[in-house]
Amino acid sequence: MEIIDIEPGDARLTAELLPVLRELRPNLSVDDLLAVYDEGHGQGLRFTAAYSDGRCVGVAGWRTVANTNRLRMLYVDDLVTLSEARSTGVGHALLEYLERRARELGCNALHLDSGTHRLDAHRFYMRERLTIRAFHFALELD
Repeated sequence: MEIIDIEPGDARLTAELLPVLRELRPNLSVDDLLAVYDEGHGQGLRFTAAYSDGRCVGVAGWRTVANTNRLRMLYVDDLVTLSEARSTGVGHALLEYLERRARELGCNALHLDSGTHRLDAHRFYMRERLTIRAFHFALELD
């Protein structure tokens, strides 16, 4: 498995990563992804892709965040494996890569949020040594 970072403007972002991202974010359009990466890259957003036999089978969107809680952490915005590639080590490889990057970047922790309905994902995260540390509250704005 090959794991690579994808820079803004790389054609693989929409041709290869977007179909995988849509398994988690089905309403994500090409324009939305490009706009988010254009703005988010300046805020530290990065996309990392896992390839197996030349095919994108997993994607992680992540950034480093400085805050008073953890001082510096790597926050995972998106972590998704292509449905037919689940349980083949893709998610583990991406998390292992992200943990290594977090350490290289001087982070104290790796954090992510997961929808309350994603029970299979929760079991996976717990197997990977992540723990439930907090509730995430939200207020949707019109």
